[in-house]
Amino acid sequence: MSEEKIVLLRPNYITEVENLINCLNMPVKIRLQRHGKKGKPFYWVVAADVRAPRDGKFLQKIGTYNPNTNPAQIEIDIDEAVKWLHFGAQPTETARRILSYKGVLLKYHLQGGVKKGALTQEQADAKFAAWLSEKEQKISQKKDALQKGKASAKQESVKAEQAYSQKRKEAIAAKAQATEAPAESSSEETANETEA
Repeated sequence: MSEEKIVLLRPNYITEVENLINCLNMPVKIRLQRHGKKGKPFYWVVAADVRAPRDGKFLQKIGTYNPNTNPAQIEIDIDEAVKWLHFGAQPTETARRILSYKGVLLKYHLQGGVKKGALTQEQADAKFAAWLSEKEQKISQKKDALQKGKASAKQESVKAEQAYSQKRKEAIAAKAQATEAPAESSSEETANETEA
């Protein structure tokens, strides 16, 4: 009688849990991974092993950061970033600023309060939603101010260009009159000489 090999299929969630446990055993950083071309950087915000190279292997892509626009475009999956912070991932300085700007650190802080019992989940969500709406207003005000600044700068440059053009026209007209006056006087002198 031959031995039968029994193949056990493991559920997918067990594999995911094991992967997360393996991730927890290694030192993890939330950092920026550079992409884009020379002079036009574009970054991915990733959770990566500390020992991996800057643009090398990463565990999970959390978001993107484009500093080429004003204001900078930042897209972050807030829940995934909070998950990695709960796992103990340490953000680099720049990544910490980006996470703070998007409210990830605030949400992480509020979740800590929920775990300790200082807040309910509804209170934490309400505080976070209020902060997000206030932040969106600030960003929209900044965009409006930048657009108004561009429009006023363009108007000022057009006015300066028109003033310069007017000065040039006046200078050309004055020069033309100066050249006509000696020509008229010389023609009058020749006419007087022929009469005399």
